[in-house]
Amino acid sequence: MPVSLPPALELFLDLLRCPTCRTRRLHPGRGALRCPAGHTFDIARHGYAGLLTGSRATSGDDAAMIQARDRFLATDTYAPIREVVADLAADAVSGQPTVVDVGCGTGYYLAGVLDQLPGACGLGLDTSVRALRSAARAHERAAAAAWDVFRPFPLASGVVDVVLDVFAPRNPAEFHRVLRPTGRLIVVRPTGRHLAELRGRVPGMVRIDPAKEQRLHRALDPYFEAAVTEQVEYTMPATGQAVLDLVGMTPSARHLSLAGLTGDALLPDRITVSVLATAYQPR
Repeated sequence: MPVSLPPALELFLDLLRCPTCRTRRLHPGRGALRCPAGHTFDIARHGYAGLLTGSRATSGDDAAMIQARDRFLATDTYAPIREVVADLAADAVSGQPTVVDVGCGTGYYLAGVLDQLPGACGLGLDTSVRALRSAARAHERAAAAAWDVFRPFPLASGVVDVVLDVFAPRNPAEFHRVLRPTGRLIVVRPTGRHLAELRGRVPGMVRIDPAKEQRLHRALDPYFEAAVTEQVEYTMPATGQAVLDLVGMTPSARHLSLAGLTGDALLPDRITVSVLATAYQPR
């Protein structure tokens, strides 16, 4: 039986473009999105659109990583980060804005923005099928689609009010293309102090490049200028399951074994959460 078009995805039909043709609009039909040239993209029974074809730069987070993320984010330990992202978005737009979350994961941050913007609709893009299953259910006004951040986005130019990039890869040229001239790009990234207590005790955890900020500036500067930056920094208790899930949902999970991670010799009393959130305006 064909899957019906999710209402949140229907809100984005005027903005979506065929990933193959790049210019033609997509229309729903028999559990899929189709363009006039005959290209067809299935709508999964879990509610997301499968727009990505061919090989991809990454397969995204696996099932174990998504389960860890769901458990950790459900504790709202990262709620202060979500609140700052939502505030930056709300300060930048009004009316009924469109929000695109690139590398959306489970949709946690996108849902927070939509809660604060009652008239907004959102679209989450990710390569992880497991993540998209959650993102498609994250909010009644949030749609989800499989897409690779390193490819040209399946969106018309100048139609998006807010692009979110939270702990995700970046494509500055495409961010700039899809944003309206009055739109905002919101980028969240870790500082050198983020999870420092764990990085100092857990061999194999991915380190934060000291030149990360300089590289970010060089990549974005041709397209954007910073409007406002907020620093979010606090400590969280280092309970066993939270530490396992925190490490298990990050890229570090690909490089180390979580077995024995919560031993008394490894766990600090508290762990620092430290990120920068910047709203950029297009040049």
